[in-house]
Amino acid sequence: MNDIGMLSVSELVAGFRRLALSPVEVMCAVLDQVTRIDPRVNCLCGIDEEGALTAAREAEDRWARRSPCGVLDGVPVSVKDLVAVRGMPTRYGSFTASADAEDFDAPAVAHLRQAGAILFGKTTTSEFGNKIVTDSPLSGVTRNPWDTRRSPGGSSGGSAVAVALGMGPLSLATDGGGSIRIPACWSGVVGFKPSFGLVPEGPASSFAALSTLGPIARCVEDAALMVGVMAGPTDADRFAGVDGGRDYRIGLAESIAGLRIAFSPQPAGVRVDPSIAACVGKATWLLEVLGAHVEEVKVRPLAGYVESRMHSIQWAVLFAQRVRAMNIVQRTQLDPDLRELAAAGERVSTAAFVDALAARHTLAQEMAGFFEEYDLLATPVFHVGPPEVPGLPEALLMAPPLTSWCNQTGQPAASVPCGLTHEGLPVGLQIIGARGADALVLRAARAYEAARGPFPAPPLVRDLAESAKPQGDAS
Repeated sequence: MNDIGMLSVSELVAGFRRLALSPVEVMCAVLDQVTRIDPRVNCLCGIDEEGALTAAREAEDRWARRSPCGVLDGVPVSVKDLVAVRGMPTRYGSFTASADAEDFDAPAVAHLRQAGAILFGKTTTSEFGNKIVTDSPLSGVTRNPWDTRRSPGGSSGGSAVAVALGMGPLSLATDGGGSIRIPACWSGVVGFKPSFGLVPEGPASSFAALSTLGPIARCVEDAALMVGVMAGPTDADRFAGVDGGRDYRIGLAESIAGLRIAFSPQPAGVRVDPSIAACVGKATWLLEVLGAHVEEVKVRPLAGYVESRMHSIQWAVLFAQRVRAMNIVQRTQLDPDLRELAAAGERVSTAAFVDALAARHTLAQEMAGFFEEYDLLATPVFHVGPPEVPGLPEALLMAPPLTSWCNQTGQPAASVPCGLTHEGLPVGLQIIGARGADALVLRAARAYEAARGPFPAPPLVRDLAESAKPQGDAS
């Protein structure tokens, strides 16, 4: 494999600035990686090769004239196929969606394009982002880069796999209950769900009540850069305390000494696999070594979260609303899991839905109080490892208990790789802050990442590197 594919954004831009790297060279390396490895993992469902190479040549010309158009000029970026990109269709992983190319960019995509990003492809998703694995009737099954027998998680699994395997350093994903953090965790990359309202959503949608856009990257610095580029005024004033339009790399390397970090090894009473718990426990110990005051706590507002089903109820009702607008033929084309989810939503009473909204309001208030006592909360991202493909085990057909509550409260949360299980699969440390404390979450994630040291590449990357060596080369 060409090492260019695994360079960070800062390394790429530094190379462009010195004219030691060319955006065309980088884009060709990414496209070559797609050709070589995507058939094994199925993480991309659309590529605009001609448009990408044209944009790369234009970026190359700007760098040659020492006049880049923005902080991402010439950097390849993929976009989850729930988000509109001009010139490409938005298929949502569904046969029911139009195959016509979009004539507009979603606001976050427009911000990326203005910063010079090359938007080269769309990444796979479960149908309309309905579940935490990435398979759909339209795109098929996406596979984990560490073990192709398993899922990378979802619904942003395509984005996580693309980034993990060097198909661009950044991907724009969405998170409606953990859909950025879970695949980032299971694929060994960084995922960041911003505070609600920080990154503009685009056209009005009921799903904006639970979902937001955010970056998946291979390092925290790149995620911080990307979220700052995407943030904008469109929706930023919808929630108090959200600070849009800033460079989140500023202050990123500052010390975390003195921060009050609560550590909940089993939030919401969920039993965490011992191998995962060990990795996360070691990570929180490292935060303490860095000078933070870490205290193991029970997060009382989450005590009844799983039993309340507040997220599951709202999620099912939103999908019932979506499916209700479809005709009979379209409904027969849907993923059976989605049909079942929508049917469950139709059975939710008005009283139950209102109760779920009231519980959400109470949780948000109680967690705001929690974060008056603590600066950050550290937890596992997920309580078990990734399931085998295809499908989703019945035990996991529920709102992800360790991540979805952050969507109820609108708080920022990051997933950072923190080790490998006994099966050699990645584990994620989740760092959560008060609403609007995005910079603090990113700073703590960066501090941990720096202290942890380099994280290994997935086996598929190592296999490609070995196969690329000339025969007889023992180096």
